[in-house]
Amino acid sequence: MRRVFLVSFLRILRHRDAIGVDLAPDEAVVLDPPDAPLRAALTAATAGDHGPARELLASTRAHAQWERRDAYVSRLARTALHHDGWLDAWLAESPEDPDALLVVADFHLHQAWKVRTSARAKDVERDQFQAFFALLEDAVPVIGAAAELNPADPVPWRIALTHARGMQAPREVFDTYLAEAEARDPHHFGCHAQALQYLCAKWYGSHEEMFRYAERVAASAPPGSRLHALPLQAALEYRLSEADEPEGPDPYGPKVDAALTRALALSDTYDGAGDREAAGFRNELALLLIMSDRPAEALDVFRAIGVHATEYPWNRLGDARAEFLEARSDVRLDLASQIPFFGRPPAPPADAPDWAALTPRAVAIVPAPPATVAQAALICGFSLRTAPAGEGYSYVEIVPEATRGRRAALLPEEPLTAAAETFTTGETWPALVLHRTPERCTVTALHQGRQIATHTWDAESPAPDHADVQDTAAELAHLYRVADPRPLAHILRATGDPVRHQADLVTALGLPPVPPGFGGDTEILGEIPGARVQVRRSILAGMRDTMTTSTGSHPSAPDAAPRTTRWWLTRTAALALVGTGAVLAWWSPRIGWFRASLLSGAALYLAGSLTSALRRRRRMAP
Repeated sequence: MRRVFLVSFLRILRHRDAIGVDLAPDEAVVLDPPDAPLRAALTAATAGDHGPARELLASTRAHAQWERRDAYVSRLARTALHHDGWLDAWLAESPEDPDALLVVADFHLHQAWKVRTSARAKDVERDQFQAFFALLEDAVPVIGAAAELNPADPVPWRIALTHARGMQAPREVFDTYLAEAEARDPHHFGCHAQALQYLCAKWYGSHEEMFRYAERVAASAPPGSRLHALPLQAALEYRLSEADEPEGPDPYGPKVDAALTRALALSDTYDGAGDREAAGFRNELALLLIMSDRPAEALDVFRAIGVHATEYPWNRLGDARAEFLEARSDVRLDLASQIPFFGRPPAPPADAPDWAALTPRAVAIVPAPPATVAQAALICGFSLRTAPAGEGYSYVEIVPEATRGRRAALLPEEPLTAAAETFTTGETWPALVLHRTPERCTVTALHQGRQIATHTWDAESPAPDHADVQDTAAELAHLYRVADPRPLAHILRATGDPVRHQADLVTALGLPPVPPGFGGDTEILGEIPGARVQVRRSILAGMRDTMTTSTGSHPSAPDAAPRTTRWWLTRTAALALVGTGAVLAWWSPRIGWFRASLLSGAALYLAGSLTSALRRRRRMAP
């Protein structure tokens, strides 16, 4: 077991960076990103203007775009949970508008489920259930009115199917609603997805009935329809079920495999990566492939997903976006551990998309002079550029390198955040790390090597609850000695312009302004007078320089003198001797793990020093 763990660890250390190198950057991943028309409607709605939403839904009704209409209605209803003034104004202006009534009906359901939560029934309080059923009752006349005002629309019946599940409606009521939905659009994905939920074992059906329904609908679906992924949704629902896990042979294993095969074939019919329509079932496909121990195929699906993560199914595991990113990382580690140490990782596809424009830009603002920051960062494991940001302040950014250091490859955090955790350790001053992508801006405050507070402004997300940002505002106010945290909380709750809100927060904390050009090029500090690059050092070299560098001076670059022949011979011989001893130590049961670990560490250090010297020699070669 010890040998297996050591071999896997060494393989991960060597190959992790090469696996999934073509995946979209973590910071660029967005949950359920809206298309351009919906984004414009959401932005206007949060500002109190219902006009774009009215025009958007009227267009989908006129052109019978039922699938798109369903997605738009659901997203607008969720937005109304946090910004409802625009919806009230719309309804007051046009009380008979079928589009407004449709959003109101779905709003009632979202409101009810928010009160109930997604917990199991046994974990929901009685007063929550009372409020849940009361809100569902309020939705009944609105759903009926929306259906009457637009008889050809299947979306009210999708809402009715969701309502029936919440109200514990009997089977005959469910069958009536489903028949009405199919009469209007027999291939409407939303209606069939809600019907599948009603028929699953955790609600009012069984695994058998759920699979039978999903397979029947998929068999009758037209080519290319998302309904071919309905058995995938049934299989995932089965796998995620906490109850009825088989102890022996899996009775539904063949159905799960068939669903995966069907969904993989459907995914292949979509061109290129990042297709918005395919994102829903591709996220489900990735999770089910992971649960079926098929990491190589899961990685291909993650490539196809691109930046379009979805709330479901990852919210069944926890925070949706965090679970998505963790799943991608785990797949990469799993595949890296399977490649022989001296093997060659598979090359990424030739047609892999270029994510350079979405790579997050990062810069840190530190209340300490550049030389002080540089001395504190000697053992951070990254090459940094520091630049003066006014008296007593510094800007810091990562200098990209062709190959990352071994320590950097093991750190799960974003590079600049990981470096800041190191160079703030033991210091009295904090660091504020800023990130920007086209979709979001983030601030992370670090002190004494710990992340004290973090906040993200997302272009599509509603304003967070005031209680959620109070603690963050208080932490930032205490760290930067701001007397009143209320203006900070106001900035943290702001929506609509992440770039401006990030800059406003920096100003409110009394820090130098965001450096010019931030968010554009990857490196922006090189043009600032006095900018210096600090080359990455090994741990031992960093410790040596820490003890020998004069206080208040910028550390010089590490010695790049060529190695002598004697140096190469002695270290090569030492590596052969120590490496052989490490192998024998792990092989022999009479040698303890401690001595085996020491020998392995020594072998890794020698191998690392030889590899670094060889790379330096190649770079210096004419």
